[in-house]
Amino acid sequence: MHRKIIIFLFLLPGAMMATGQVSTEGVRPAYIENGDTIFVEFLREVEITAPLIFDSKKNAKRYSRLVMYVKKVYPYAKIAGLKMHEYEAILAKTPGKRERKIIMQRAEQELKEQFEEDLKKFTYMQGEILLKLIDRETKTAGYDIVKELRGSFRAIFYQSFARLFGFDLKDRYDPEGRDKELEFIVRQIETGKI
Repeated sequence: MHRKIIIFLFLLPGAMMATGQVSTEGVRPAYIENGDTIFVEFLREVEITAPLIFDSKKNAKRYSRLVMYVKKVYPYAKIAGLKMHEYEAILAKTPGKRERKIIMQRAEQELKEQFEEDLKKFTYMQGEILLKLIDRETKTAGYDIVKELRGSFRAIFYQSFARLFGFDLKDRYDPEGRDKELEFIVRQIETGKI
């Protein structure tokens, strides 16, 4: 009897260690190399960026202001993209031209009531950034959006009015060229870095 207890005490730690290695996560991807089991873990993608260095305080201040403007305007661009896709889906199901026009007038009125006061407070620069970010979200220039939703006459009118203030509704978002800084800031916002 004494002998059975001693054998039991020697086997107990080994049994406990063996049960300690059982995974509760389920099946994990692995491969065997030279008799060793190597588990595979997939990591999420990480973007590493160098710290920004400015050649003058003026450029640092300009960049800081641009970040502030993009952070203020970007949510409106996201909403515009979502609304655009929502209205496109509704219009795709609407057969008649007259019904489409009524839906778009209702949508325009709804957007005016919801956002007009906020948009009136935007500066010239914020308005320009908003147009570019809406193009980024919808993959469509502002002129084409107005033309599609409100007609050619209204698009020409808005384009002429915008040109008086130095805007161009036909101007496209260029993330690799002149809008590279905007794209960098938006990506930083999307990843939660700023």
